[in-house]
Amino acid sequence: MTIDLAALRRNARTLVRALAGAELWAVVKADGYGHGAADCASAALDGGATAVCVATVPEALVLRDRLADVRLVVLGPTSPGEVAQAREAGLELVVTGAGIPEGVPVHLKLDTGMGRWGLSELPAASRTVVGLMTHLATADDDLSFARAQLERFEAATAPYPGLVRHAANSAAALRLPESRYDAARCGIALYGLSPFGGDPADDGLEPVLAWRSALALVKLLRAGESAGYGRRFVAPHDTWIGIVPVGYADGLRRDLTGGLVLVDGERRRLVGAISMDAAAVELPGELPVGTPVTLVGDGLLLEEHARTAGTITYELACGIRSEPSRARRLVVEA
Repeated sequence: MTIDLAALRRNARTLVRALAGAELWAVVKADGYGHGAADCASAALDGGATAVCVATVPEALVLRDRLADVRLVVLGPTSPGEVAQAREAGLELVVTGAGIPEGVPVHLKLDTGMGRWGLSELPAASRTVVGLMTHLATADDDLSFARAQLERFEAATAPYPGLVRHAANSAAALRLPESRYDAARCGIALYGLSPFGGDPADDGLEPVLAWRSALALVKLLRAGESAGYGRRFVAPHDTWIGIVPVGYADGLRRDLTGGLVLVDGERRRLVGAISMDAAAVELPGELPVGTPVTLVGDGLLLEEHARTAGTITYELACGIRSEPSRARRLVVEA
């Protein structure tokens, strides 16, 4: 994996411009959507973000040493035992249920239609309340419902002047100007992935992640011979295949069979069942072992794999494993 932090900084600047005065809060939960939370948070701040958002107190505590003076907002629920840790670390918490903790800045989250975390109505704001927020369910595909959510949010927050309001995610930041308020919590767009499932370049975004390997074995299948579990690929004629030492244990999911990868820069089809540690790719002919294979990057978008798998880029990116036991993550600073 190669993580291009320069591209992430440019994406942050693109979002800052789109927000037209609202603050950009960088969402780096789930280890920065699989890209590396600490490095990506720092790059986003360099690109103009003013705060960093995570899902849990433990995620925030991991970042606190590196981001000593940065505003860290925990978006998910917290247990009573975590409040003291948050207070000591200078975190900000989101309140989605009864009770407002003392001694720690909080954001009250109103459920306006997401049907998940959130209050049904806003309580009286105590002196620890610094923000009011909601989360949009359909900003990527149904703006009418998103606007209805914003109407509920505006009506509920009108009696609380002076508090920071934030509702927009990446999709709303790019498509729904009225959602931007004082700040927008952007995640997927920071990583150069389209919140709409299309080409990120349509919104001026650049993919941050590239994922590459190489052919570890090349062999000729005679007509009628098969590759992989279940004989899901049977050669209709003499066919050269290459074996790539990447599988579903690394995040190359089984439902990506039939999708495309780049072999020496050319698009080639994954064939047979992707296994735990290996995948087969159909070749145009005999190629040398070591021929480069690009799984994501070099013009091959993660959005294409998402369409093949019938899922979203968020899930695929979070599922790519880069710990030393499986792969190596190379962070490019330039």
